[in-house]
Amino acid sequence: MSGSLFQQSLLEKEYSPHFFAYYYKQWEHYTMPYHQHNSTEIMYVISGSCTVEVRSGTGGEERFRLKRSELIILDANVPHRLIVEPDAACRMLNVEFGFAEHKGVAPSLSSLAREEGDLADFLQKPFISLMLSDPEEVFHVLKALVLELDQHGKEGGSLVQLLFAELLLRLSRLRRERLVASQQPSQLYVRRAVEFLHQNYDRSLQASEVAAAVNVHPGYLHRIFKAQTGRTLTDYLNLLRMEKAKMLLGQSEIPVAEIADYVGISSRQYFHLLFKKYAGVTPVEYRNSIERYSWSDNSLISDER
Repeated sequence: MSGSLFQQSLLEKEYSPHFFAYYYKQWEHYTMPYHQHNSTEIMYVISGSCTVEVRSGTGGEERFRLKRSELIILDANVPHRLIVEPDAACRMLNVEFGFAEHKGVAPSLSSLAREEGDLADFLQKPFISLMLSDPEEVFHVLKALVLELDQHGKEGGSLVQLLFAELLLRLSRLRRERLVASQQPSQLYVRRAVEFLHQNYDRSLQASEVAAAVNVHPGYLHRIFKAQTGRTLTDYLNLLRMEKAKMLLGQSEIPVAEIADYVGISSRQYFHLLFKKYAGVTPVEYRNSIERYSWSDNSLISDER
């Protein structure tokens, strides 16, 4: 069958990925002739920069300037070429794939699409080329996928199929985020702020550092964060820390006196006061009576993560 991502049969029948090529390449002062192939291609820039030119079916031409941590997805049979300027270099990771009859224990593309709305939307809105900026989530999956293919061949196995599923899910979410950012950029800023908090709650944090991480002014971030989550940055961070403390108290043997360090609070006295404020009991009381207490009223909303 065709290597295009946009075939109705992919949503109706059971298919798995089939890989044609996967490689790293350091390009220097190079102009590739126009070419096309019956497979979908992902070109990921690891370092440096390059230009990808794409020809549409109507004869038009589009140029994409890619730099580090950016990628372009090219649908099957789309004429394209790579250009690396003189005195420049570009290191890339390329993966070319199509589809074959489903086998193995990993979910097929159609079953994934039934469960994941972003992926279903991705597969039903065709493009000939799509450029995305990656917060390195896609790169980690691509690296793992290519390593697994190198070790086990093009047929791969369950892990290859699982990594490919993760790859498509992350790409579909990035595409959705780009659309949201173009329409409502504040939603993207808040989402990135929430992700930053979840990745850094275990150390001392200032609001200015969170704002810098998402490239907005602290005052602006405070306003949009409260408007979209119903909580201030500080309240969200405190609740996140207390929720992590609750998990550690209930699911680990870490001494109560050390839990504060695990959730980024330097003062154990302040940790005890904060925990009692949010949980209604002290950390010791919570550990001793876990089944009697619930944080259902204070739990973070899952889609805020």
